Amino acid sequence: MGHAYSPGWRKLTIVILRPLLSGLLKRDWRGRGNVPGEGGVIIAANHISEADPLALAHFVCASGRYPVYLAKSTLFDVRFIKSVLRGTGQIPVYRDHDDASLVLKDAEQALLDGECLVVYPEGSCTRDPDLWPMTGQTGVARLALKTGAKVVPVANWGAHELMPYTKAEQTGLAGSLKKGFHPFPRKTMKVVAGPPVDLSAYEGRPLSRETLRAATDAIMAAITGLLGDLRGQEPPKDRYDHHRVLDERRRAAATVPDPAETKADGS
Repeated sequence: MGHAYSPGWRKLTIVILRPLLSGLLKRDWRGRGNVPGEGGVIIAANHISEADPLALAHFVCASGRYPVYLAKSTLFDVRFIKSVLRGTGQIPVYRDHDDASLVLKDAEQALLDGECLVVYPEGSCTRDPDLWPMTGQTGVARLALKTGAKVVPVANWGAHELMPYTKAEQTGLAGSLKKGFHPFPRKTMKVVAGPPVDLSAYEGRPLSRETLRAATDAIMAAITGLLGDLRGQEPPKDRYDHHRVLDERRRAAATVPDPAETKADGS
């Protein structure tokens, strides 16, 4: 069964959202010619704000494609929102599923049907204090290598000024941002698409952890390099690893003695 959507719903969202986003954000767009005009393609982008999916969708539409996102399955239970999501062909992700290949099955079908799939390899908004891309999850690499779809790296910058991510680290650039929605003065949404990532070295290999990790690192390196150009700054040598940071904090917390136990011991 092919990837289902309603052309009417897609046209309606473009008619409503395009003028709205044009009025809300100024644009500095580069590299739209790197987005293929047809065929299954993955747009792999950095994620800095809950506002950047719509702004990125605007860029993709202006590049001649309709964006399909992987959305939390719980959103498909919300009245009206589920009608929009299903009508435009967005794909639910069931995060409690243990088998990654089954979770991505609908995404694979969408790519085989020629859709333009927008994916955030980081899996969530970045927790890097200075909003650089984190280490990526391997889903994008798996999709690309299984379907043969091209991966177009995209970097965006500016949405964090419109709506900072509330769960970001409260240090560095992220800690300096004022929480809330700040439409005025109008913010500039910078977006650049690079040429497709060369994954030929991994084609035909078994999808082992090592292969997927190496391909993912190549994708994240391309995105990070584009973001460095947009920001006019040198990216950090090592990407922020959110899972490692959480593990280190848990271990540190486990080694802190309980005050009640210390008192009972007479220390």
